[in-house]
Amino acid sequence: MKFKDASFVDRAGQAADAKQKALERLRSKPPVDPAVTAERQAARLKREAAESEKRAAKKAAEQAAKDAKAAQAAEAAAKLAAVKPERTEEERKLARDARYAARKARR
Repeated sequence: MKFKDASFVDRAGQAADAKQKALERLRSKPPVDPAVTAERQAARLKREAAESEKRAAKKAAEQAAKDAKAAQAAEAAAKLAAVKPERTEEERKLARDARYAARKARR
């Protein structure tokens, strides 16, 4: 019987038969041994613990790298501050006046 020639009732019957066969195959499987299940669960828990430890170590390493970079930046800023002292208000005014004079001279 071709698919196009089959009526709705025929197709519904075929679907019900296929469903029944699938259920029979599922029921015919032997039950899972509790010892095997426990062993698999223990292996899964062990694997999850190892992955969690690995993630924690990676996070700690990233944090240490961030801290080192921040310390390095702070050290560089301290060196820069030590080399170039803060200018006083008078020195800033003189520098501004010099820029204004240079601009006027260019015109």
